[in-house]
Amino acid sequence: MLNNFLEVKFSKVDKLNKNVINNYSKLTLSLYFSPLLILLIIFLLLYNHDSINVVNYIQFQKKWFFLINSKLSQFPIILNNLTQFGSELIFLSFLSIFIVYAPKLWESFLSAWVISILLSRSLKILFSVPRPAAIFDNNEFIIIGEKLTGNNSLPSGHSITVFTILTVLMFAFMPQKLKYKISWFVLFIITGLMLGITRVGVGAHYPLDVVIGSVIGYISGITGIFISQKFQIWSWINNKKYYPIFISLFLIFFILLVKRISDENLIIFYFSLSLLFFSIFKIINVYVKK
Repeated sequence: MLNNFLEVKFSKVDKLNKNVINNYSKLTLSLYFSPLLILLIIFLLLYNHDSINVVNYIQFQKKWFFLINSKLSQFPIILNNLTQFGSELIFLSFLSIFIVYAPKLWESFLSAWVISILLSRSLKILFSVPRPAAIFDNNEFIIIGEKLTGNNSLPSGHSITVFTILTVLMFAFMPQKLKYKISWFVLFIITGLMLGITRVGVGAHYPLDVVIGSVIGYISGITGIFISQKFQIWSWINNKKYYPIFISLFLIFFILLVKRISDENLIIFYFSLSLLFFSIFKIINVYVKK
């Protein structure tokens, strides 16, 4: 009876992973059209307002930065929790369970993550836009959490991370019917933008940093999916003999989260810690029974 139960259970796991693979196989290169068009529109908008250079880029959205910051910063606790979703440590904790249930998702995510890091760091160096706290009088707006003053504002790394992961998730579990697909897509985009705009609320980024970062994150996500479809770089993830690697990795995450709690006592850290604990237990359980 136990064997039958386990067979049914693991068949459901295989079915979920197969659904992810099937959804990814339907994607086409036309998905690049919309994000590239948005980037072109932003460029033309900035060009039309003579805001291609760093100084004018900042001045162009100064009013919007102060407005959004003043409105959102009225909810510091909520803002500080939500903005943590741009941290890889938090999002990886949320995704950890998919190592067991949908390893194909992790294959795509890892490829997308590498792409997002390369794009984020190279573009930050290329544009070298000073953060709000490095330009504006710090008494004129609200800073929540760490004060960031580097020349790496554009694009928003948090927004890139959020949209990279959300894009991989969105297409992995995309509904089949068109009306549900539209609702699903809108839900993920709104969620991503809400998480991204928190970076303005905490005083770390300008509005366009977030929008551009979101588009780049989307591009990173679909690129990661296409790479995982064409190349079997991460196919070993589906092999249970490598589970000890992820168990060790997630244990490190667990320790880091405990440290984050001791430094900054936020609810999101406890939630992430609980999910991570469950994932570690589940992975160990599956590994022992392999």
